[in-house]
Amino acid sequence: MIIAANLKTNLTRKQTGEYLSEIENYLNSGSTQEVLVFPAISSLDSHTGKVVVGTQNAYATENGAFTGEIGTDQLDEFGITTILIGHSERRHVLGETQEELVKKFNFYKELGYKIVYCVGEPLEKREAGNEQMMQYISAQYEGIDTSYENLIIAYEPVWAIGTGLTPTLEEIESIHTELKEKSTAPLLYGGSVKVTNAADVLALHNVDGVLVGSAALYAEHFCSMIEYAQELENK
Repeated sequence: MIIAANLKTNLTRKQTGEYLSEIENYLNSGSTQEVLVFPAISSLDSHTGKVVVGTQNAYATENGAFTGEIGTDQLDEFGITTILIGHSERRHVLGETQEELVKKFNFYKELGYKIVYCVGEPLEKREAGNEQMMQYISAQYEGIDTSYENLIIAYEPVWAIGTGLTPTLEEIESIHTELKEKSTAPLLYGGSVKVTNAADVLALHNVDGVLVGSAALYAEHFCSMIEYAQELENK
């Protein structure tokens, strides 16, 4: 399974280094799970170990006059070849369009990056019924190469992120089953995943892992989620 942490705009570079060390110490105890961590951009650094460190965002460029952005020159300095694209906060808070996301996706695909591509719906789309909800989510697949070999898809209901609300386990399993028809890429669930529900979510059919936000800030809790995945694999 794939257990991923999106640290968002949290933790300094020093704190992130300590966080990664704690995760590495746990993984060295025998876990075989794939673990991805996406630190704040100012906290990126070179890292050696089992944890794959990725960037939460980057512009589709090597370098240039793009104030406030980073490109491959900055990522190459730290050996980073994994990127998070399409997170709901990039779409809904920062206004990234599907066209912009496709351009970014294609740029980093050509470079062979591992891409975690996020899709999901706001509450009004879910409440409009399954057909409208799936139409909304399907539009987020437009222009995306769903057969890309280094693709991971993360389904994250926007209304569940950071709210403590989550779909039922049955709803998560149902939508993951529908989304699996769109791509054979690993499919993660994200949206108020925490230590108290991660084991149940990971056990669901067609859930290949989790993308964890605020609950991942506690290294102990994140390690517990990795442990849940390992226990399921060992059954």
